[in-house]
Amino acid sequence: MKFWDVFGPEGPFKANIAFAIRARVETLRDMGPCQNPFGAFLVLQGIETLPLRMERHSANGAALAAWLKTRPEVAWVSYIGDPAHPSHARAVAVLRKGAFGSMLSFGVKGGVAAAAKFVDTVKLASHLANVGDAKTLVIAPAATTHQQLSEAEQAAAGVTPDHVRVSVGIEHLDDIVADFAQALEASQKL
Repeated sequence: MKFWDVFGPEGPFKANIAFAIRARVETLRDMGPCQNPFGAFLVLQGIETLPLRMERHSANGAALAAWLKTRPEVAWVSYIGDPAHPSHARAVAVLRKGAFGSMLSFGVKGGVAAAAKFVDTVKLASHLANVGDAKTLVIAPAATTHQQLSEAEQAAAGVTPDHVRVSVGIEHLDDIVADFAQALEASQKL
């Protein structure tokens, strides 16, 4: 169905509700009218510890970003909690104090091969395109999710050849740092 044709200003409702109807219809189609009991139980269980997990995610994200900035194998670090980040002032205005989340990106010196080697060498972190998991996740977009794009298209999407995206988990920071340290060292031995 073309929702705009049926429900847009030209349709029988004479109001622009096409998006609202599409959101409702597709959500019902894809997820059903209600959650299954076990799924609802899991959501409730997760919500109970969400504030604690987010504190740990944010603390680990900030600490890992600061540590990465000290590494000779790292060309750049992008973390919204860093005062040098272009959107830091906006983040300070809209987020709770010190709660900048766990997402960060960095560049591994040596380009796409070094970034891919880093991702292949981590042991604690998982090589996944997900975000927001309790465990640390890493991916090299230029070698995986964005590899089908041209260099110009990758650049337009904010992906550089040396780019590694990280969703920092709630593991002990020392374990994350140790894993990243050994993987960064291995990334420079191509």
